[in-house]
Amino acid sequence: MVKRLVLVLGDQLSAGLSALGAADKAHDLIVMAEVADEASYVPHHPKKIALVLSAMRHFAAELERDGWQVAYTRLDDPDSSGSIVGELIRRAEAYGTGKVIATMPGEWRLIQALENAPLSVTLLPDDRFIATPGEFDAWAEGRKELRMEWFYRMMRRKTGLLMEGDTPAGGKWNFDHDNRKPAAPDLFRAAPLRFAPDAVTQEVLDLVGARFGGNFGALLPFHYGVTRADALAALDHFARHLLAGFGDTQDAMLESDPFLNHSLLSPYLNLGLLRPLEICRRVEAEWQAGRVPINAAEGYIRQIIGWREYMRGIYLREGPDYTARNALGHERALPAMFWGGETRMNCISHAVAQTRDEAYAHHIQRLMVTGNFALLAGVDPGALHEWYLAVYIDAFEWVEAPNTIGMSQFADGGIIASKPYVSSGNYIDRMSDYCAGCAYKVKDKTGESACPFNLLYWDFLIRHRDRFARNPRMGPIYRTWERMDEGRRAALLEGAARVLGRLERGEVV
Repeated sequence: MVKRLVLVLGDQLSAGLSALGAADKAHDLIVMAEVADEASYVPHHPKKIALVLSAMRHFAAELERDGWQVAYTRLDDPDSSGSIVGELIRRAEAYGTGKVIATMPGEWRLIQALENAPLSVTLLPDDRFIATPGEFDAWAEGRKELRMEWFYRMMRRKTGLLMEGDTPAGGKWNFDHDNRKPAAPDLFRAAPLRFAPDAVTQEVLDLVGARFGGNFGALLPFHYGVTRADALAALDHFARHLLAGFGDTQDAMLESDPFLNHSLLSPYLNLGLLRPLEICRRVEAEWQAGRVPINAAEGYIRQIIGWREYMRGIYLREGPDYTARNALGHERALPAMFWGGETRMNCISHAVAQTRDEAYAHHIQRLMVTGNFALLAGVDPGALHEWYLAVYIDAFEWVEAPNTIGMSQFADGGIIASKPYVSSGNYIDRMSDYCAGCAYKVKDKTGESACPFNLLYWDFLIRHRDRFARNPRMGPIYRTWERMDEGRRAALLEGAARVLGRLERGEVV
C-alpha cells in the first residue's frame, strides 16, 4: 500500500533531495514524469530537452536500483495527462492516496501549480542551495541597493571559501580586474569533456528528433553527460585541465573556440547532478595545491556562490510578476537573426550559430553581444527572456530570468544593476576576434559602414536620458555627448534610425 507520492522534478536529480530524505522507501512512491507542458512551454532547444529527459531516465533507474518504487511517465506514454499536476492526480487515483511531498520547485510556474493542486501537497525547502530564501530576504531587508558584491562577501564568510579567518585570501574579495583579458587561439587548450550517448540516451535522441526536430537548434551531435558519474568526471576534467586559465579568458570570445576555459558544468549543476559546494571546494583545493592562480579560483567561485545564489534570491523575493517587468518600455519584436536569420553583424551571427549548434554560449556572449544588442535596440525584454529560456541548455527560469530581465535588460528598473550593461562595438572588438570578419567597421562611428553597436549605443542613451543622465556612473558619458559637434550627433542618431528602421521592416542588419 502506498502511503504518499514523492514528486521528483527534472531539475531535482539529487540523491540528497529533501523530498527523498523525508520519504519512506518501504511505503512511498516516487513520481517522475516527462510531460508535454514542461517540454513545450517555450520552444526549448532539442539538446536541452534531450539532456533533461535522458538524465531523468538515468536517475529513475538509479533510484530503482537503490530500492525505491518509481512510477515513471515517458513523454510518449499514451496515458500521460501532459502536466506535472495531472500526473500526480493520475498516480493518486491509481494508488489510492492524495498525499504528496515534494521539494520546492525552482520556478514560480510550478510552485503555484503545486500549491493550487487538488491534493495534499507538502513542499519542503530545497537545501541544495547555500542561502535559504529567508537568509536572502534578511540580507536584503532595508538595503537601498541589493548589490551582488555585498551578498557574495556574506556567502564567502558563511562557507569559508577562500577565507583566512575573517580575511579574504589574497587580501581582496574580488580579482575581477585580472579577468578581463582577450584570448588568443590555442591548439593545445583542452575542450570540455564529451560523452558518447548510451542506449538510453539514444532512445531519447530518437524521440526528441521526431517530436522537436523543428525547434531551433541542432540535436546532433549530442555530447553532454547524463548521470552524476558523468558530471563528476566533467568536474574533474575542468579542474585538472581548464580551471587554471579560466580567470584570464572568462570574458574573452573567439570564433574558433566556443568554450575557451569555461567548464560547461552549469547544466549538471542546475539539474542537481552536482552540488554547488562540492564544485567550489574542488576549485578551492586546486588553488590551495598551487595548481591554479587565485584569480581563476575566485572568479569561478564567485559565479556559483555569488551570482547564482544571488539570482535565485532575487527571483524568489521579487515574485511571479518579475518576468513581466519592462521598466524602459521596450516593445520591439525579437529580430529574426536571433533565430538564425541573416545578419551582416559577425558577432551576432557567430553567437547565434554557436547557440544553435551547442545550446550554449558563455556569459559575455549572452550579456554583451545578444543582450547588449537587444537592450540598445529596444527589444521587448519578455520576448528576449523567453528566447534565452528556450535556447540555452542550462536555462531554468529562476536563474535565467533575473540574468535577463535584471542584469541584461535593466527591465527591473535597477534592482540588480546600478546601470545598464550597454557598450559600443569597442568592447566586443577588445574582447573578441569577431570584428575582423564583420561586414561593418567597428572603428567607423557614423555612415553606412558603422558598426550598429556604435550607432545604437548613443541612440539608447539619448532615448533614456531622463532616466540615466543623473546616474553618477553615466554622467561622464552624457558629458561626452554634449561635447560632440551638432553634425556628429545628428549623424549618429540618423544612423541609429536607419538601423532600427531596417529591424522594424524585417530587413537584414
